[in-house]
Amino acid sequence: MDNQTTLHEEGPFFHGTKAELQIGDFLKPQHPSNYQDKKSNHIYFTATLDAAKWGAELATSGLQERIYVIEPTGEFENDPNVTDKRFPGNPTRSYRSKSPLKIVAALGKWERHSDDEINRMLTALNTLREQGKDVIYD
Repeated sequence: MDNQTTLHEEGPFFHGTKAELQIGDFLKPQHPSNYQDKKSNHIYFTATLDAAKWGAELATSGLQERIYVIEPTGEFENDPNVTDKRFPGNPTRSYRSKSPLKIVAALGKWERHSDDEINRMLTALNTLREQGKDVIYD
């Protein structure tokens, strides 16, 4: 089975970030990654609020955490960084696309992960970085 999908997955879809955007804006590839000092070839999103919260909480910018409800404008695929490496079968419902994502709403509030959970995740990510294993297959 091909990793590509033509919107067989149903939303809503979310994008967690610290970027300040407006309803109607488009998230596009070739912008700086939320997690590494490089431009990304894909734009990443999820169909679970939990994964979107991690996206917002772990983004490197010092701005306010935000979660947007988005609509894909083209084909998308399972995010191989998550599904193939950590969670076979894609239980996090994490995806990526080379087509823009349209922002259709912004969540006003949500329950964050605890500070302890966030600190444990940041420690684990720093360990991966120190070991040279913080590779994002983009």
